[in-house]
Amino acid sequence: MEKAAGFLSSLIGGGEEVPPEPAATVRSILIYPIKSCRGISVPQAPVTSTGFRWDRQWVVVNSKGRAYTQRVEPKLALVEVEMPPEAFAEEWRPTADSYLVIRAPGMDPLKIPLSAEQAVIDDVSVWEWSGSAYDEGAEAAEWFSSYFGNPSRLVRFKEGSEIRPTNPDYAQGYKIMFTDCFPFLMASQGSLDALNEVLKEPVPMNRFRPNILVDGCHPYSEDLWKTIKINKLTFQGVKLCNRCKVPTINQENGIFGTEPTETLLTFRSDEVLRPSHKNKRQVYFGQNLVCKESLSAKGKGRIIKVSDPVYVLERFPSSDEAPA
Repeated sequence: MEKAAGFLSSLIGGGEEVPPEPAATVRSILIYPIKSCRGISVPQAPVTSTGFRWDRQWVVVNSKGRAYTQRVEPKLALVEVEMPPEAFAEEWRPTADSYLVIRAPGMDPLKIPLSAEQAVIDDVSVWEWSGSAYDEGAEAAEWFSSYFGNPSRLVRFKEGSEIRPTNPDYAQGYKIMFTDCFPFLMASQGSLDALNEVLKEPVPMNRFRPNILVDGCHPYSEDLWKTIKINKLTFQGVKLCNRCKVPTINQENGIFGTEPTETLLTFRSDEVLRPSHKNKRQVYFGQNLVCKESLSAKGKGRIIKVSDPVYVLERFPSSDEAPA
């Protein structure tokens, strides 16, 4: 038994007490190269200092450099993004023939070179952060301006010099690109299935836009996952994900509704989950994560794959005691 435990410990990184069985399995990995646009389901993804490689590396901005999100431009939900499949291998580097391909209803495909030199523009802003970014050029600007009917540009995060830190109250020392708050969002299929049992019309997982979708655990059990291991990588649960109005947007047509938020308010609100805290009238679905290994630039093999087991090393005592 000791040898078996030692072997399992080596598989998941060692150093911690190893649970005898995984709590769940990675069902899907989803990357959203352009903020608020459709995601890409991939079999594996490298973990970088800012999250999964390519995730929210681009954002569409208005004439003042402010980021578009589905909250104000729900047509972003209809924008499809394609990347070379090999782009999600750890050692892959773009060539002159590597493109980000963008499609939307009524528009010709737009190809963005992944290896081209770009000009820099200043005064790009996403929520609390502002800084400079790479401009993807006139053709991309014309494409998005035509699609939205307003002056727009596509910009790429300037990794070499810009730093956007996460909220230190929840995750000190971590950084992100154009995602809202944290590098990773995990949700479980069991949670969605339980929600759909009480909805009049079921909703797909794309309403919640997770990076890591897991399966095989009880509904909402991910709320309490404080420390987990996936393929030798240590993830910390840092904040229950309070949901904005994006889950009420039908991702197939970009139309707002009231569900599933209206139903979530009845059993996934502050009042229900966090009774000893001030009621912010928020609803929660999913858990925001950071990856401990992303703090170091050293090391290889930082890959998460579909079917990887998820080991829970530490849990919060209750949802009332989980950060939110």
